[in-house]
Amino acid sequence: MLRVSWVLSLALCAPAFAAEPGAVVREEVGNRVSENVPAVPAELLERLERYQNTRGASFVGWLPEGGLLVGTRFGETNQIHRVMAPMGMREQLTFQREPVAGAVVAPPEAPAPGFVYGRDVGGNEFWQLYWFDLETRASTLLTDGKRSQNSRALWSRDGGQLAWNSTARNGTDYDIWVRTPDGKSRAVVTEGGQWVPMDFSPDASRLLVMKVASINEAYPGEVDLATGKLRMFPVDGGKAAFSAFKYAPDGKSVYYVSDEQSQFRMLRRHDPAAGAPQVVSKDVPWDVDALEFSPDGKHLAYVSNEDGISKLRVVTVDGHREVPLPALPIGVIGNLGFSPGGNQLALTLNGATSPSDVYVVDLAKATLTRWTASEVGGLDASRFRAPTLVRYETFDQVDGKPRTIPAFYYKPEGAGPFPVVINIHGGPESQSFPTFNPSVQFMLDELKVAVLVPNVRGSSGYGKDYLQLDNGMLREDSVRDIGALLDWIAKQPELDKDRVGVMGGSYGGYMVLASMVHYNDRIRAGIDVVGISDFGTFLKNTESYRRDLRRAEYGDERVPEMAAFHARIAPLNNAGRITKPLFVAQGLNDPRVPWTEAEQIVKAVRANQGDVWYLLFKDEGHGFRKKTNTDYFGAASMLFWQQHLLDGRP
Repeated sequence: MLRVSWVLSLALCAPAFAAEPGAVVREEVGNRVSENVPAVPAELLERLERYQNTRGASFVGWLPEGGLLVGTRFGETNQIHRVMAPMGMREQLTFQREPVAGAVVAPPEAPAPGFVYGRDVGGNEFWQLYWFDLETRASTLLTDGKRSQNSRALWSRDGGQLAWNSTARNGTDYDIWVRTPDGKSRAVVTEGGQWVPMDFSPDASRLLVMKVASINEAYPGEVDLATGKLRMFPVDGGKAAFSAFKYAPDGKSVYYVSDEQSQFRMLRRHDPAAGAPQVVSKDVPWDVDALEFSPDGKHLAYVSNEDGISKLRVVTVDGHREVPLPALPIGVIGNLGFSPGGNQLALTLNGATSPSDVYVVDLAKATLTRWTASEVGGLDASRFRAPTLVRYETFDQVDGKPRTIPAFYYKPEGAGPFPVVINIHGGPESQSFPTFNPSVQFMLDELKVAVLVPNVRGSSGYGKDYLQLDNGMLREDSVRDIGALLDWIAKQPELDKDRVGVMGGSYGGYMVLASMVHYNDRIRAGIDVVGISDFGTFLKNTESYRRDLRRAEYGDERVPEMAAFHARIAPLNNAGRITKPLFVAQGLNDPRVPWTEAEQIVKAVRANQGDVWYLLFKDEGHGFRKKTNTDYFGAASMLFWQQHLLDGRP
């Protein structure tokens, strides 16, 4: 159904549109609602078509018979596929209207072959868990099917028990649940707060758990599953960040990743009978991001994040001796998993010039085998351009020297001067990586627009001090890092300082709006995707299960001084300073940054006669996951840049 109308109001009491002077062109097509977004020319759609038909594949798990499960998309959404041999046929197993995510394969010892996966509705993130039986091809709902969030599914080694965390009890706290072979589920941790199951002991009698207060603070513990007794472990220094936390194969010691008494997250082993913990990754001055044991208990694999590039290491459990590995393509590694026999290691690898694909390392032969080759839409992959890592000086100092901010710099072929788009990540504790992005490649090759992807203060991956440089009252210091990047752009002869755009999603959307407030005279246009426009209203309206976690980062709005600070820095309250074109895109079902954040900034900027494009998808949440929607948003974004950075040039 297509409806086009001239509307004068955009009320915030319902997902319509708020009052503003002057007419707004509103169009509704199915689940898509747009305002003032022009029709995308056929010529641009044709140029984009191949870029929008790239796809990636990611490792999900090993099958008992030796094949792999992978996640990829052949239709509208990402689904689970089976691959039985390197470069073999991808057989689709799940056929859901919504994307399938968080799948974990049952161990070979499980009573039946299959996997558990998560699915929500329309991006609302009320994930429900389902069991997929590989013999019957049927899916069975395991959780309550209501407005609860269920995630972090974890199998015991024998496949007899399944653990996960859930908000089913009160909608706010993440309890830990366990499902036993008789099909009964019970909550084993109901202490309040956000709890995560980490690992079953080898005999499945105990469960390692983690209470997460923020990205900077977590507390490890252990549950006796027979008695329900919860025992918390001491944290060196009293407060630290933790990530991986697993039993050693002997079940007596544990391996974990933490930043206790360290800037970076280090891999450690602790045997209570041996005294102080041992640092396994002591020679790696970067965060350790992943940790996996082989089923035979002989090997341990871990990945370090070294300035945005992944480095894989495999060591023996006995003595921690490094195992020789084949050379891997430069990129970002994810989703590690040993084969049932323990002699092979599967992983997902994503590079700047190639989509995600699945590879397998043979430990005995030290060889690397590619299992999937994802399509690039028929494009000439040799034309894809990789970024360079640059560091630019910002406003403050470290040890008497200017602090530098890392950024990935994508430069088109040619001499310039090129227009520039600054792409700012969300989180804010996320990190931008040099991974494949077809939209960036289109901008480089087709539009001749340079792209800069900074990791401003507050990003992860650069030490815990850097991570906390934007917390609370320091929020706008990260915006000043964008001002410093604008200074850097002005000094580069191949870049056009008068044609700079900014874009970002979630917290990156806030950064777009704040940058347009503070640097309105230096920015041509901005694209805000599911962005925060006022931390006060955001914290009031975000889902209750997220609120305390976000207060730890942004500050507690219940404290009058912090509420006043939020009000002062809110782009919503400074919308009169945004006079350059703005494109706001939002999912109606977003539980993190509610649609009201988008609509109130649209209303405020238009009230000052600002030029605003607005796009709302009724079947999306925090970002866009359905191909039809991502294609439309991508095309509209390229049209926006054409009109406002390239002065209408195709």
